[in-house]
Amino acid sequence: MTADLSVLVDDWLDWHGAAKALGVSVNRVRTMIREHSLAGAVPVEGGGQRVPALFIQDGQVVKGLPGLLTVFHDGGWTDRDCIEWIFTDQELPGRPIDALRENRGSEVQRRARVEAFS
Repeated sequence: MTADLSVLVDDWLDWHGAAKALGVSVNRVRTMIREHSLAGAVPVEGGGQRVPALFIQDGQVVKGLPGLLTVFHDGGWTDRDCIEWIFTDQELPGRPIDALRENRGSEVQRRARVEAFS
């Protein structure tokens, strides 16, 4: 996967912004990324690592995202690959991130299990 994440994802949060949105410390955000509860990437070369703002909803990580990230990481994917897939139209209808935010995550999870290991 090689999409330009700065074009694919409209709004990014640095770790401080993500921490504030979640009501946790920056160290906790770092741990969440390491444990695959969140995913982070460098959207612009030379910039710092960021978290897609849509990964956070109402002060919490979007329901279903940690499980989705775990499936992909078990399949050998990087955070960058995960973000690209989650923000690309998969005909669900729409993007997986939209389905997750609308509590339509079952089909996203099913497709992710197939995609992660193919």
